[in-house]
Amino acid sequence: MAQRLYLVLASGSPRRVELLQQAGIEPERLLPADIDETPQKSEHPRSLAKRLAKTKAEAAFDVLNERGEREGRMVLAADTVVSVGRQILPKAELAEEAVANLRILSGRTHRVHTGVCLIGPDGTQRQRLVETRVRFKRLSRDDIDSYIASGEWRGKAGGYAIQGLAGSFVVRLVGSYTNVVGLPLYETIALIGGEGFDIHAPWREAGQAAAAT
Repeated sequence: MAQRLYLVLASGSPRRVELLQQAGIEPERLLPADIDETPQKSEHPRSLAKRLAKTKAEAAFDVLNERGEREGRMVLAADTVVSVGRQILPKAELAEEAVANLRILSGRTHRVHTGVCLIGPDGTQRQRLVETRVRFKRLSRDDIDSYIASGEWRGKAGGYAIQGLAGSFVVRLVGSYTNVVGLPLYETIALIGGEGFDIHAPWREAGQAAAAT
């Protein structure tokens, strides 16, 4: 009988947990990695997303290794970067940062890059990079001021959350919607399924539980 694999998510993001749950997958545990996310000099947005995802996954894997708990566990990490051209927009923690981001995004197309890294129990790494293009309408001063007042921007890549009020700013989206939320589901599920995780087991168990009631 094949060994059962468990998924450890190297993130404390409620959005990423919810996206995995949407696909029927419940992480065994959350193991957020506290790393320096500062871009390196002249670093491309795509490279930053890949590097941060890899660094987060490795940090969480090292913790499992130190605890002697890596057996049967795979580690999943992701990082999302929003950019206009080569300009990387920060994860807004201050209102001033969010305002600056929204002014840059207003009436323009930007790119959302998410790096995904999976480390298997044997230490094997697999990576994906997903890019989505998003165009915002031209934002009025009232749009920006009211969105800042909502507080939804705090801690979000690019200073907005597409699954919330900012969804009304989107004129056009090309690519993966879940990528913009924070975790490209199609690519992520393909990644963990390819490593041997039974992605359909929760579906079958839910059906069996429903039939038993």
